[in-house]
Amino acid sequence: MKYYWIAAGLTLATLAGCQQPTVYIDTTNDPGKPVMALDYRDFDQAAAAMVESLMRSGALRKPEGGRYVVTTGRIINDTMQRIDTDQLMAKIEQEMANSGQVVMTSAVGGKGATDTMIDQMRQIRDSAAAEEFREDTLPATRQLIAPELSIAGKIIQRNIRYDRNTEQVEYYFQLQLTDLTSGLRLWQEEQLIGKRGDRKAVSW
Repeated sequence: MKYYWIAAGLTLATLAGCQQPTVYIDTTNDPGKPVMALDYRDFDQAAAAMVESLMRSGALRKPEGGRYVVTTGRIINDTMQRIDTDQLMAKIEQEMANSGQVVMTSAVGGKGATDTMIDQMRQIRDSAAAEEFREDTLPATRQLIAPELSIAGKIIQRNIRYDRNTEQVEYYFQLQLTDLTSGLRLWQEEQLIGKRGDRKAVSW
């Protein structure tokens, strides 16, 4: 038994010594090899290109001045990967808000209110618990501002056999901006990110 524990300890020590060390990623200049699946560099590239197209289009400039109220609608993940589509939209929403041409609403969206406290405070107002709060600190009715524009889209993945040993993976990032009053589409953009690699590489 003594020799068993010694051997087990030596095995664990050897495995620990063979582990690859953890390092920080320099996200501004990442020399890491591309992967077949989507990584943060792909999201950054797609988001930057789409924001540039949107700003260049002039669709966010309100004719009468002021700022549009914008919500994010449904962003559909039609890939083989478990993607949190909020990752793509976070940078786009940030750049839209920083442009000074729009203000984003948290009250409504493709997944509901992005801040659940908006609904929760109104539930308190309409419940018996309202008696525990000063009335002038609770939100009154008809205070929410409805969005004027919605940005929605889709991420699509296509896997194609390039040759005997190579697979091609195509990722299509699609966005569109819609006027919620008229239903007219004011802008749309598609960005393609394509990759080729070993057929055995995992792309999901």
